[in-house]
Amino acid sequence: MSVPVYRREIPRRFLLEAGKCSKCGKIYFPKRRVCAECGSREFEQVVLDREGKLLTYTVIHVGPQQFKDETPYAIGIVELKEGVRLLSQITDCDLNKIKTGMPLKIEFRKISEEGKAGVINYGYKCVPA
Repeated sequence: MSVPVYRREIPRRFLLEAGKCSKCGKIYFPKRRVCAECGSREFEQVVLDREGKLLTYTVIHVGPQQFKDETPYAIGIVELKEGVRLLSQITDCDLNKIKTGMPLKIEFRKISEEGKAGVINYGYKCVPA
């Protein structure tokens, strides 16, 4: 991810800001301009809870070049308390003990470094609650 794009996404990434449709109440993460449920363009900003449960996961044994030193690692779809689902790496646990339905919480961690200056990109990862 480029540095300018990363900087623009800081509020969404670090505060877990989502958009809640003012008309029907559907919550979107990331925010949208138009509600897919009712077509409304009016949204209020909400901060999502950092706890949820694991819906499904997979273990990556051969990862992309930038993450090859981290393999094997798990990624999964986590459903937060508000019903929002997001894709996240699952860390700080034995890969053999990961189970669907397990409670997880979101923490902000280093994701990658970019360029000669070593700009560090942070994002969210999930850990057992």
